[in-house]
Amino acid sequence: MREIRLTDACDSHVHVVGPSERFPQVASRSYTAGTANLGLLRAFGKPLGITRFVIVQPSFYGTDNSCLLQTLDELGEFGRGVAVVDASSATPSLLDSYARHGIRGLRLNLYSFGGSGTTHDLECALAKLLDIVPRPGWHIEIIARLDTLAALAAMLARSEVPVVIDHYGLPGDETPESPAGRSLLDLAALSHVWIKLSAPYRCSQNPLATAPPADWLKALVETAPDRCVWGSDWPHTPIRNHEQVGSSSLPYRDIAYDHLFGDFIAVLPTAEMALRIFVRNPIRLYGFADAQVPAL
Repeated sequence: MREIRLTDACDSHVHVVGPSERFPQVASRSYTAGTANLGLLRAFGKPLGITRFVIVQPSFYGTDNSCLLQTLDELGEFGRGVAVVDASSATPSLLDSYARHGIRGLRLNLYSFGGSGTTHDLECALAKLLDIVPRPGWHIEIIARLDTLAALAAMLARSEVPVVIDHYGLPGDETPESPAGRSLLDLAALSHVWIKLSAPYRCSQNPLATAPPADWLKALVETAPDRCVWGSDWPHTPIRNHEQVGSSSLPYRDIAYDHLFGDFIAVLPTAEMALRIFVRNPIRLYGFADAQVPAL
């Protein structure tokens, strides 16, 4: 790929973690997260041309979006957010207020706590969220393993709002040619479905993997070149089989931000594709202002 210097690029999947005395983590969390502040994140992104960030509400904050909202206020027009709410109690006025802070999506987490439940249970959870999400300019974001996404595929296909799927769809050992893989690609081919090309270590046997899963990257980019965005998943959650509930925070994965970025951009087929994934596609999905796009 011809070398390209990005400007106004977007990291579409990050988490910011504040001090626990100000932003307490829920008792039911699957791990205790250490502080990960916005200043450090921006310092990592700036040399790479990444100045825009989508802050995603992590599981350990539950439905308390206070840290997310404060971070978005600091970012201003350089930030957008994805919140977690209780679909049974969230009001239109609450979501309107969230929109003023830069929230553009609601997250459904069917992964962090095992995604347990029957298909009917999962469909009900999805239906409740779809029923309250504002329109237009909003989306739902779903984190779930590929088998769960396949079980919900028909319902996701019928969604009247955009659907964003986290982390390559968490395919595990499935390939794009498998039945579940084909189900994900069929979803990705739909005009309202977006894919986050993020967290390659969640798609690998290597918990520190920084190179994207080659077969899935190729299949998804070919299927949905205008609906793929990149995310670092910073600050890289602790390795799952070492997670525990407790007051002591566990170390994040030792992954260099620039290394993760470099391994991704190095395997993209063209500079034009890099511009789509890092600049143009996030503008369309998140409503950022038009960017300064370099001439190719």
